[in-house]
Formats: sequence, C-alpha cells, structure tokens
Amino acid sequence: MSRTDFNDLMWFLTVAEEGNFTRAAAKLGVVQSTLSHRIKRLETRMGMRLLARTTRSVATTEAGERLRRTLAPRMSEIEAEIAALTELRDTPSGSVRLTLSHHALTQLIWPKLRAVMRDYPDIKLELSVDNGFRDIVEEGFDAGIRLGESVEHDMIALPVGPDWRLVAVASPDYVARHGAPVVPQDLLDHRCINRRLMTAGGLYAWEFERDGKDVRVRVDGPLTLDDDATMIDAARAGIGIAYVPEDLVEADVESGALTVLLDDWSPRFSGYHIYYPSRHRNLPAFRTVVNALRQRAR
Repeated sequence: MSRTDFNDLMWFLTVAEEGNFTRAAAKLGVVQSTLSHRIKRLETRMGMRLLARTTRSVATTEAGERLRRTLAPRMSEIEAEIAALTELRDTPSGSVRLTLSHHALTQLIWPKLRAVMRDYPDIKLELSVDNGFRDIVEEGFDAGIRLGESVEHDMIALPVGPDWRLVAVASPDYVARHGAPVVPQDLLDHRCINRRLMTAGGLYAWEFERDGKDVRVRVDGPLTLDDDATMIDAARAGIGIAYVPEDLVEADVESGALTVLLDDWSPRFSGYHIYYPSRHRNLPAFRTVVNALRQRAR
C-alpha cells in the first residue's frame, strides 16, 4: 500500500471515531470537501463502502467497523511509540490535556503545575475546567482530575491531594438572627444556599455523617448557584448557610467572617485523583505532569 493510502486510513479512522465529517475535518485541519474526497477514494480502492452517510452523522458499515477495530489500537501504539521517542531529547515535550473541576484547578493542580510549565518549555498543557463528568477517552483527554470516589473503575487512578471535606458556614449575623442548626435535619428550617449539579442538572443533597450514620438533607433557600466563590460571598453577606470546601473558607473562619456549623457532622471525602487509560503512562510529557502532582502530594 502506498504512503498516500496510509494517510487515507488515518483520515478514515478520524471520521469513524468522530462520527461526523465536519468535526473530523476540523480535527485534521483540512476542508470537509477534501476529506470527503479522500474517503471516497479509499472506498473505491478497497471496493467496498466503509461509511454510511446521513445528513447529520456518519456511521461505519460492517466492513468499516471491522477496519476501525483493526486500525484503532495499532494507530494508538504507533502514536505512543513516536511520543516515547522524545525520551531521547534533553527535555520532555508533547501535549497533555486534562479535564478537572474549578476547585481542583485553583486549589491543587495549577499551583503544582506552575513550575512544570516554567521548567519544561516544550510541554504544552491544556486544562479544561468542567464541574461535570467527562468521558476522557471519547473526548480526547489524556487524563481527568476528580475525587477518588468518582473515578471510573477501568482507569488507572493515583491520588494527587489529601482528603478534604465540605463544611456548612454562615455569618455571625445570620446565626444571631436565625440560630445555629444542631443536627443536619435542622437545616430544613434554615435559609440555605443550594448547589446546582452541572452533570445531572439537579440540586445537590447535602451529605453528612457521624458515628457511622449517613444523613442527606435536601435544603431550601433563596439562592441557587454552581460557583463556590459566590456561595461563600453570599454566606459572608448573611444571605444563608453555604456548604462549601473547607479549604476555601479557612481564612474567613479564622478572621471570624464565617462560622462553621455542624462541624462534627461533616465527613471527609477521598481526595483528588488523576485517572487515565494505561496507554498514556509512558508518554514523557504526561509522566512529567503526573510525577509533579504525585511527588508534591506525598
């Protein structure tokens, strides 16, 4: 097979994985008409249809799916080996794409990776902030950063930060006006700041635990948000009780601007983990990022 035919195979694989000519063309950096022409040329040479086209999407035929299953793992192996050749360079190089929450980015990951970006100029890092869950394989990410209990079981997962917890906080003025809850169920009689879940779109049920007893409370109140900083500001202003990561309110609690409520009911969660498919573990740039996160975590 000629070199051009191998290029056509790679383009076919991109279309098959994206399921859309427009997205595939954008990913390859070519115009859609050129991509369509190359796929038709490949089908003509092979004497069979590989893709079934509709007005909105593209699906592989039986022959196309068999070719895709044959090509995908081999192309991944080739890409991994080529990337591994950068071991021969003086410094690691390559691109690393991570998906993570805003809290993980600001409080843990970026402070640790700032030095990596300074010390390894040939590494390109993309940090995509999303408080929902992403399919890292399907969406082309190298890894994700999520709490340990949320990590997919078929991934390699390594801790990169300590365990942490959410705490209920309110301003001293709010406590003076409304009193302090003694048990989680008392929150039903309070003005609480709700958290909107980005993934499912529902409201987060506040989770508490003490002496092995788990309690979930669906609170109500005048404000619903999906941003920790605004929740904390609202609590500081006396609008209601917020349930937020403890590390974000340490300074406010120390200064007296906020008071921690139900302290002995706030459980610890498994800390942030980096999770990824096994094929990424030996890529130099990726390994440099993971090592930086792991060493500082230890």
